[in-house]
Amino acid sequence: MKLLPLDTPEIIELAAGWLAQKENYQWLDFGGGKQIITPAVLKIMAQRETHFMRVWTSDRDGTPIGILGLNNVDRASRTATFWGVAGDKSFRNRGSGTRAASKFLSLIFRELGLHSINTWVVENNPSLRIGDRLNYHFIGRQRQCHCIDGRLYDRLLFDLLASEHRELEDDRWHRLEDRRIHRDAESSERVI
Repeated sequence: MKLLPLDTPEIIELAAGWLAQKENYQWLDFGGGKQIITPAVLKIMAQRETHFMRVWTSDRDGTPIGILGLNNVDRASRTATFWGVAGDKSFRNRGSGTRAASKFLSLIFRELGLHSINTWVVENNPSLRIGDRLNYHFIGRQRQCHCIDGRLYDRLLFDLLASEHRELEDDRWHRLEDRRIHRDAESSERVI
């Protein structure tokens, strides 16, 4: 798996295409009510110090899978807001998003010298599981502030300190997934 900078027109177009899909942008908020990001806006974001983004790729063949980013990067207070989108849904539920986010967090804590990362997830979003796996701490709830299809949802707020982050190693990730699969199998046996 690689974390690629947004430094070619092809990568920027691809990532902007992912961000323009309703199934992705409905969970996001880039300020001022903006959810859809055009290639031109994404290119500008990639050049600003207040943003930091990477596209992650497949282990097998280098296929781009999704985009991870930071908004509101504040180098003085050493904080930022994390977000991510799985663009290629054929890789969903295989752990690539969790592993990519873990590698991305290691990168930004190490290279940007950040101390605290915050994020929010709209209630009922499946990506909540990624935050659990990465040791994010629940810090609150912003009630009925995110609108999807005319319905209001809560945002669940989380943070993570650099000292709390441990990068998931590939072999450790596979052990965690094996345990999860085993637990799921035991649960379904009890139901039968």
